[in-house]
Amino acid sequence: MTGVPASAAGGSGAPGAQGTKPVRGGKLGAAAVNEASIWNIANLLTMARLLLVPAFVMLMLAGGGYDPAWRSLAWASFAIAMITDLFDGHLARTYNLVTDFGKIADPIADKAIMGAALICLSGLGDLPWWVTGVILGRELGITLLRFWVIRYGVIPASRGGKLKTLTQGVAVGMYILALTGPLATLRFWVMAAAVALTVGTGLDYVKQAVVLRRRGKAAEGETAERGAAERETAESSVGDDRAPGEGSPDDRSLDDGSADRAVDERAGARRAADDRSGREGSEESEESER
Repeated sequence: MTGVPASAAGGSGAPGAQGTKPVRGGKLGAAAVNEASIWNIANLLTMARLLLVPAFVMLMLAGGGYDPAWRSLAWASFAIAMITDLFDGHLARTYNLVTDFGKIADPIADKAIMGAALICLSGLGDLPWWVTGVILGRELGITLLRFWVIRYGVIPASRGGKLKTLTQGVAVGMYILALTGPLATLRFWVMAAAVALTVGTGLDYVKQAVVLRRRGKAAEGETAERGAAERETAESSVGDDRAPGEGSPDDRSLDDGSADRAVDERAGARRAADDRSGREGSEESEESER
């Protein structure tokens, strides 16, 4: 759930304090912010839309699936689901009612009602299966694509995507109704436009995802290079701050080894000199005795 202003959440703060943003909607807006939980009005509309999915399927298939009266009731439930999709998002954004539940449940409810309608229409023979496959395949692919690039950013909804959603809703609604004559011909062209927008916006999403991922990986590479450069600079500055003649630990170990060898060599030279002087003294004493 997104953050709620401190004044609305019961926190302290003088009225009109700097940084406090008034809530739209007056008392209704303040009450909605105070109750920004999983049971807020936006989430309740989303839950109602989820509950409409099985009701829609039962109405759609009632009477063998071809009774105009049942199809009209199925269309009414589908239309209510589409309308609540507009209202729950608007309420959530206007009154700061965005929650984690809503972020997950709202797209699920959208795809559930649309998928149920398409599958029912294809199962009844009113809509070719390839149309259902294209639309549902696009929705599933875009969802997976968003997860693929979520670490690099979010792909924003485009105007084409919103137009696609509207066109799909109108086309599917016209197919749910038992239309004949010119209206039956019209719904064919509306569905054709919906399929074209579905494919076009899907390709646009793929392009945006590839660009977003490429930029994200490039930014990661620049960050890694900058970090390596900073580490090298820090290491070189540590070396410059050492006392003169101190050297690195390896240099000191080499110097200590050389000093030990020099001491050993001087001691060996002294012993050799003592031995020579001792021999020379012995030879002189022997000559004096002779």
